[in-house]
Amino acid sequence: MTSFDTSPQLNVWRALAALAVVFVMLATTGWTALRHQRETTALQTSRSEWEHGRLAGHRLPDPGSAPARLARFFASLTAPQRTALVRDYPLAVGNMNGAPAELRYRANRVALLQQVRLERTRMHDNRLTSSGQQLAGRRMHRYESMSTDGRQILAFDPEGSGRVAEVFGSLDKAERISVVVPGVDTDLLTFQRTNRKYSAPVGMAQALYSAEREASPSTRTAVIAWADYTSPDGLGIDSATAMRAESGAVRLNALLTALPGSAPVSMFCHSYGSVVCGVAAHSMPDRVADIAVAGSPGMRVENAAQLDTDARVWAMRDADDWIQDVPHLEVGGLGHGEDPMAQEFGARVLSAREAKGHGGYFEPGTDSLRNFAEIGTGAYRSVECAHDDAACTAGLSDTTEAGRA
Repeated sequence: MTSFDTSPQLNVWRALAALAVVFVMLATTGWTALRHQRETTALQTSRSEWEHGRLAGHRLPDPGSAPARLARFFASLTAPQRTALVRDYPLAVGNMNGAPAELRYRANRVALLQQVRLERTRMHDNRLTSSGQQLAGRRMHRYESMSTDGRQILAFDPEGSGRVAEVFGSLDKAERISVVVPGVDTDLLTFQRTNRKYSAPVGMAQALYSAEREASPSTRTAVIAWADYTSPDGLGIDSATAMRAESGAVRLNALLTALPGSAPVSMFCHSYGSVVCGVAAHSMPDRVADIAVAGSPGMRVENAAQLDTDARVWAMRDADDWIQDVPHLEVGGLGHGEDPMAQEFGARVLSAREAKGHGGYFEPGTDSLRNFAEIGTGAYRSVECAHDDAACTAGLSDTTEAGRA
C-alpha cells in the first residue's frame, strides 16, 4: 500500500481532521455563550446618562459622534466644565474617542476608584462564594494599581472580564505611535503580570517603549497597550474563528481614527491579535505605516495584498513557537488562512532570534524586540531579516515622516 507519511496530502487531511473536531464542538455548544444577553453595563449606564445630560443649559453631543466633532466640543469647554463632565460621566468620557487623551486619563482614574470601592464591598458580600470574594479582591488590587498617579489609562470597561488600554509616552507630542495588540486570554487581570512580565500587554508596551527610546533617543514616541477588545478565552472555538476579531477590529479602527495629530502609526500584533489586525487592515487610516505580526495563526487572507492596505506588512516567528504547528487553513469560517511567514504570503520576514517561544517576542535582548523598535521609530534599514532575502528590505529607507518609503 502506498505510504503518505511525508506527503502534503497527509498534512492537509490532518488539518481538516482537526477542523472537523471544531465543527463538532460548534454543533454541540450551539454558540449559546455568544448569544447570551447581558444586563446593562456600567459603561452603558454612563453613556445613557451622558445622552440625557446637559451642560450650561445645552444638550451634550451624541457620544457616538465622529471623533473630530467631539474634539471640537471638548475644545470649546472651560476647564471647570471639563472637570464637571469627568465627575459626572467618568466611564463615558474615559472611553470617548475624540475626547482629549489627558481628559480620558483623568476620567478613567475616577472610574477606577469607583470600581475599587465597589470591589472592596464585594469582598465582604456574604452572598458571594469564597472564590467570588477572592476574585473581587484581585480586581480591587488591579484597579488600585491602574489608578495610581502617572498611569495613563486611555480606555477602561469593568464589564465581564474587562477591557483596557494604556499609553506610555505622550500621544499629543509623539512623532511616532506604536500600538500593541495582544492575543487570547487578555483581560483586566492578565493585562499586567509580575511573572512572565513581557508576555502581558503592559510589559509588552513598556519593553517596546524603552527599546524605541534606546533605538532613537531623538524620536518622540508613544506606545499603546491596547487590550480594549474581548479576546478569545483560551484555545477554544472563539480562537479558531474571526468573531472576536471582527468586533475587535471595529474597536481598533475607532481608536486609530481618533488618535491625535498625524504621526505615523505602527501596529504590533501578537498571536490572535494578528487576526484582529488582519480583519481591521483594510479600514485602517492611511497614517498606519506598518503592520507587524508575531506568532501569527493567520490574518484571514491568503496573501498580504488581500489585506488591502498600503502599510508595510512584517512577520516573524520564533523557531520554538508552537503556533507553527497550527494548520494554516480557512474552512467554513474556521482557521485563519495562509501562514504570514510563508513566502507566497508576501510579508517582509524578520528575525525573532532569542524570543524563546510564543510569549517571548517582547523580551529585552531579542531580535524580535529590536526589530519592533526599529520599525516603531522608522529606522527600516536597521531591521534584521530572518533570511538573506532581498524582498525583506526592498524599497526601504529610514524615515520619521508620515509618508511611506
